[in-house]
Amino acid sequence: MGKYTADAEQLLKDIGGRENIAAVSHCATRMRFVLNDPSLADEEAIENIPSVKGMFTNAGQFQVIIGNDVPLFFNDFSAVSGIDGVSKEQGKAAAKQNLNPVQRAIGVLAEIFTPIIPAIIVGGLILGFRNVLEGIQFSSLGGQTIVESSQFWSGVNHFLWLPGEAIFHFLPVGITWSIAKKMGTTQILGIVLGITLVSPQLLNAYGVAGTAAADIPFWDFGFAQVDMIGYQAQVIPAMLAGFMLAYLEIFFRKIIPQAVSMIFVPFFALLPTILAAHLILGPIGWTIGNFISNIVNTGLTSAFNWLFGAVFGFLYAPLVITGLHHMTNAIDTQLIADFQSTNLWPMIALSNIAQGSAVLGVIFLHRGNKKEEQVSIPSMISCYLGVTEPAMFGINLKYVYPFVAAMIGSGLAGMFATLMGVRANAIGVGGLPGILAIRAQDWLAFAIAMLIAIALPFVLTIFFRRQGIFNKLDPVDEATGELYADELAMAGNVPQSFAVDAVETTTATPTGSEEEALFAPADGEVITISEVNDPVFSKKMMGDGFAVRPVNEKVYAPVSGTITNIFETKHAIGILTDTGLEVLVHIGLDTVELKGEPFRLHVKEGQKVTADTLLADVDFEKIKAAGKGTDIVVVMTNMDRVSNVSIDKTGSTSKHNGIGHVTTK
Repeated sequence: MGKYTADAEQLLKDIGGRENIAAVSHCATRMRFVLNDPSLADEEAIENIPSVKGMFTNAGQFQVIIGNDVPLFFNDFSAVSGIDGVSKEQGKAAAKQNLNPVQRAIGVLAEIFTPIIPAIIVGGLILGFRNVLEGIQFSSLGGQTIVESSQFWSGVNHFLWLPGEAIFHFLPVGITWSIAKKMGTTQILGIVLGITLVSPQLLNAYGVAGTAAADIPFWDFGFAQVDMIGYQAQVIPAMLAGFMLAYLEIFFRKIIPQAVSMIFVPFFALLPTILAAHLILGPIGWTIGNFISNIVNTGLTSAFNWLFGAVFGFLYAPLVITGLHHMTNAIDTQLIADFQSTNLWPMIALSNIAQGSAVLGVIFLHRGNKKEEQVSIPSMISCYLGVTEPAMFGINLKYVYPFVAAMIGSGLAGMFATLMGVRANAIGVGGLPGILAIRAQDWLAFAIAMLIAIALPFVLTIFFRRQGIFNKLDPVDEATGELYADELAMAGNVPQSFAVDAVETTTATPTGSEEEALFAPADGEVITISEVNDPVFSKKMMGDGFAVRPVNEKVYAPVSGTITNIFETKHAIGILTDTGLEVLVHIGLDTVELKGEPFRLHVKEGQKVTADTLLADVDFEKIKAAGKGTDIVVVMTNMDRVSNVSIDKTGSTSKHNGIGHVTTK
C-alpha cells in the first residue's frame, strides 16, 4: 500500500469514478484531469482530502493541487484507478472536449496574441510618449508643442517613429509567425508570409483610401490583374493567411516523402498561400475587418453610444474571467488600422483602474490585516498598471461586492468617456498609464473618467459591505482571527447591540520555533508570490513564498538543506531544510512542457546544498521563445509547519542576498 493510496481512492471516488476520467496527467505540483462530466466532481469533498491543497479548472482541465509529492500521488492513483497517465500535451488535447466552439476559438485567439502582446505594449508606450511630444501645446512654451520648441526632442520624436510605428505597421508578421508557432509548423515560413503582406513594394494600407483607383499598382498576368495592396496593421487578413499556410504545410508533410520534404513542403505551402493571400484572403479579410470595426465604431459614435459604452464598461471584467476579452485585441487593432484610433481601448484602461480601486476599498476596510495585504496591495498596484487578474481572482471575486462595485464604476466611467468621444491612438498601455495612449485632445475628458473609475468603486465597495449588498461576507480577519462583529450582525448571526470593533492582536512566536533564512536564488528582481502569473502560486494554493525574475542563467539554492526531489523535466527541485521546512524551487511557469531542454542541472537527489550551491544553468531565452514565464518561484509547501513567512526585501537583488526568513513551528 502506497503512501497516498487512501487519498487516491477517495479522490477517485469524489471525482466521479474511473468512468468519468477521459485523461489524467501531472506536472510538478498538480494532478491534471480531463473529466467526461465535470459536474460529477464533488469539489467540497475533494477539498477535505488531507493531501489536497486546492483545485481549479482551467482550459477544460480539472487541476488538483498536491505539491512536491505529486509523482508519488500519481503512482498511487494509477494503481487504484487502473488508468495510465498521458503526456501534458495529450491532456490538453483531450481537454478540448470540455470546451464549446466559442471557447475553443477564443483559446486559439488568445494563444495567437499572447506572444506578441509585449511588443504591442512597447509600441503603445512609445506612441503615447510621442503624443506628449508632438500633440500637446504648452502655454509655458508659448503655445508650442515640445517638438516645435526643441530640436533635440524633435529628433527624439522622429527616431521613435521607427520602433513605435514598426510594431503596428508590421503586426501581420508577428501574427503569421505566432500562428506557425502555435500550429507547430515552420516559423520562418510564417515570418516570410507576413513580410509579403507588408512589403515596401506594396501600396501601404494606410494610403489606400486616399489613392485613386487608377493609381493603385498591380501585377499584370495578362489574363488578370491583381492589386498590389499591403496589409499593414491588418489583423484578419494575416490570420486567414497564417492558418492557410499552417494547414497546407501539415497536409503536404503527410503526402510528400521525407527525403524531399525540405524542398517541396515549403514550396507548395508558401507559394499558393502568398498568391491566395493577395488574390482572395486579403480582400476578404479586409472586408470582414472593416465590417467589424465599423459596427463597433458606429455603436460607440451613435446617438446610443452612452448605452454601448456603459454596457461594455460594465461587462468587460466578466469578459476577462471567461477569456472572451482576448477578442478585443483584434478589434482594437482593426479600429486603429481603419480609423487611426480606437474608442474601445479607453474603456478597457478604465476597467483596470476600477478593479484596482475596489481592491483599495477592501484594503481600507480590512486595514491591519497584514496577511491579506500581501495579496491586496500588490494586486491593487497591478490593476493600476493594467493587469487585473490578480485582483479579480485574489480579492474582488472572493468577496463579490468589490467586483460588482468595480463593474458599476467601470460602466459609468466608460459611459462618460464614450459620451466625450475619448479615443486612443494605440493599445497595450492600460490602467493609470493608459492616458499616454489617449489622443492629446482627449486627455482632460479621460482624466475625469479616470477619477470616476477611482472614486466610485472605492465608495461603492465600502457602501456595499456595510449595507450587506452583493455581499459574500468576509467575517474573519485572516491576519488576527478576530470576527468583524458588524458584518456578523448584518448577517443576522449576532444582535446589532453586541457589535464591537475588531481589535488587532499579535501572535507570539511559538515556543521552540526556529527561523530559516531565505536567500535570492538568482540575480534579478524579487517579487511577492501574489505577483506571479500563475494562480496556483499567486493564490498560495501551494504555499507562501516569493519569486525572482532572473537576469542571467544561474539559479542557486534559496535555503540550506538536502535535495529531496528533482522532477523528471528538471524544472522543479524540492529541498528539505534541517528544520523540516519543505521548499519547492520552480524554475519558470508552465515549463514542464519544455521537457527539460532549457535546464542543465548541477545537483542530484540526496545532495546537501547551501545558498552558495548552484542548482542549474537555465536558458531563459529559450523559455521566453516558447512563450513561457521565466519567474523562479520559491514556495514553502508544508505550511502546517510554518508560523510566519516574512519577505523583507523586494526589487533588485543579487544571488545569495538575504531577502527574508521563515519561522517554523
